[in-house]
Amino acid sequence: MAGAVLAAAALTASTSSFGLPAAASTASPSTSQATVAASDDVLRVATSGYVDSFNPFTSYYSLPTGLFRYMYENLVQYDQEKGEPTEGLAEKWETSEDGKTWTFHLHKDLKWSDDEPLTSKDPAWTYTQMMKSAEMGAANGNLVENFDKVETPDDQTLVIKLKTPQAANPGIEIPVVPEHIWSKQKDPSKWANDKATVGSGPYQIESYQANQHITLKANPNFWRGAPKINGIEYVYYTNPDASVQALRASEVDLVAGLTPNQFKSLQGVEGVATNPGKGKRFTSLALNPGYANAKNEAFGTGNAALKDVEVRQAIRLGIDIDSLRKQVLQDQASKATSFIPDAWSDWHVPDDQPGLVSFNPDEAKKKLDEAGWKAGKDGIREKDGKKLELRFDIDSTDPDQQTMSDYLGPWMKDIGIKLDVKSSDSDTLSTRTAKGDYDVVVSGWGTSPDPDYQLSINTCASRPNADGTGPTTQDGWCNPEFDKLYKQQHAELDKGKRQELVRKAQMIHYNDAPSITLWYAKNLEGYRSDRFEDFGLQPSDGGSITNQSGYWGFFEAKPVSGAKSGGGVPTGVWVGGGIVVLLIIGGVVFAVLRRKSADDRA
Repeated sequence: MAGAVLAAAALTASTSSFGLPAAASTASPSTSQATVAASDDVLRVATSGYVDSFNPFTSYYSLPTGLFRYMYENLVQYDQEKGEPTEGLAEKWETSEDGKTWTFHLHKDLKWSDDEPLTSKDPAWTYTQMMKSAEMGAANGNLVENFDKVETPDDQTLVIKLKTPQAANPGIEIPVVPEHIWSKQKDPSKWANDKATVGSGPYQIESYQANQHITLKANPNFWRGAPKINGIEYVYYTNPDASVQALRASEVDLVAGLTPNQFKSLQGVEGVATNPGKGKRFTSLALNPGYANAKNEAFGTGNAALKDVEVRQAIRLGIDIDSLRKQVLQDQASKATSFIPDAWSDWHVPDDQPGLVSFNPDEAKKKLDEAGWKAGKDGIREKDGKKLELRFDIDSTDPDQQTMSDYLGPWMKDIGIKLDVKSSDSDTLSTRTAKGDYDVVVSGWGTSPDPDYQLSINTCASRPNADGTGPTTQDGWCNPEFDKLYKQQHAELDKGKRQELVRKAQMIHYNDAPSITLWYAKNLEGYRSDRFEDFGLQPSDGGSITNQSGYWGFFEAKPVSGAKSGGGVPTGVWVGGGIVVLLIIGGVVFAVLRRKSADDRA
C-alpha cells in the first residue's frame, strides 16, 4: 500500500543516505579535491540514489537494483519495443501443454566477465539458493515461490518445473550469478559484492568505497557485444536544480526525473536534448476500503463511509482529473485508466474501454443521495448523525501533494464531502498506511512489463497483518471475483485470452474504486546531445532512457563523433551550496525504496 509514500520516504532519506552528517550541508566546498576531466566515452549521470547493498539476493533499493540490470543478465530479458520476453542467457524456450514445465536453451559459448564458462548450472544454483533459503530469497523470493524443482540435463539446458501452471515467464527478472564465485562465500546472503564483481551483463563493478565512489567498467564478454560507452559516472546531487545547472554547464551528461519546470527550462538549450519518456509508474488517490487481514479480521482506522462503493465512486466522479493533471504536472503525464500504465500497451486498459467515467459532479451528488448521504445546513453530507468528513494525509515535503489538496478540497466540498488536510512526514505516512491508518492518501507504484505481480498484490490473500507486516497489498482491497480472474490469467498461456482476463480484472478494481488512478507521469529527461547519442528507449515508441526494465538505455548509446569533453567534477565528497557530489559509475536508477515488488525491479 502507498507506494508513493514509500518512494517519498526513500527520496528524503537519500540526501543523507551515504552517511553524511546533517551539518555537512553548511560546509564550504573543499579546494583540495582533484578534478576529474570528462572522458569522451564516459557518460556522467546526475543521481540522488542510495546504496543498501550490491548483493542481488538481498538489496532493497533501486540504485543497486538498477545496477544489477547492467551487471547480471537474466535467463530471459524484457525486450526494448514493449517489454515482451526476449533472449537473455537463453536464446529460446518452450512450455509443456500443462504450463508447468519450462525448458530453456542457453546460448552457446557464454562467458562470465572473468572468462569462466557460463552454463545452465549457474541459473540453477541461483534459483535453488532462493528456494532453499529465506535470506537468499529476501529480495526476489516471490519470483520462485511457484518453483517445484530446477534441473540441468546438460550445460546448455535448464528445466524449471512449477507447482502450478504459470503464464508469466519464470526466467524473467532474477539476476543470475556465477556459482563458481558465490558458492565460495561463507554466507552469500551477507556478502558485500562491492568490488571486482563477476557478471554476465554489459558492465561490472570495479571498485566501491562508501560515500566516495562506485566504478563500473564495460564487460567485453557480454553476449550481445561490448557496450560502446566504456564507463558511466554518477554525480550525486541533493539539490535537483543544481543537477539541471550541471547539465547546462556540461558537468554531467544526463539528468532524469525532472520536474515540468526544469524540463521546460532545458528546451532549446544548445547541446542539450530533452525526452518526455512514457512512465511505467501510476499515481493514484487511495481510498481506504476497510482493511482486514487474509482471515478477514478487520483493522485500521479508515472512515466507515469509504466501505461503501458508491461513496468511492462518487469521489471519482467529483474530481476533474484532466484539470488536476494539467495543474500539477503541466500535462506532462498520460491520462490514466487503471493500474497498468500505457507504457505496457498490451495489458493497459485503453481510453475507450466501456465503463470508464469522466468528471461529473451532478452524477456524484446523485450517487451520494442514493447512498443515504444528505446535505446538511453547511452543505456537508450527513448520515446516521455523522458528517461525511475524510482525512486527507499529504507529505509535507511534496509540493505537488499540497497543490492537489488545494484543488481536491473545493471539488469535494461541491459534492458535499469535507476533506481535512493533514501534513506529515513521509516515514510516518508509510508506517500508518501500511496499518490501514488513513482515509485518503496519495499513492503510486512502478510496474513491470508483465502484469502478474501488480495483479497479485490486489488479491485477498495479499492483505497484510494488522501491524503492517506480512504480504504486500496495493490498496488493502479484496474482491473474490477479481481473485478468480487473477488465477485464470496467471495460468493462461494464450496471450490474447490472457489480455482479456487482465483487462477484466482491472475493470473490477476500477468499478470498486479502492483507489482512483490519476495519471501516468512521464519520465522527463535531459541529456548532452553534443556528447552522446542513440540512447535506447523502452518502450521503443516514446519510452524512457532511464528507469527501464532492462539495459537498453545505455547499452545502445554511443559517444558523438568528434565531441569535446565537458567540464569536470571533484572526486570524493564535495559539500556546499546545497550540493553533495559523489563520483559513481553505473546504471540509471532512482532513490525509491525497494518493496519486494515489481515497482523497484523496473
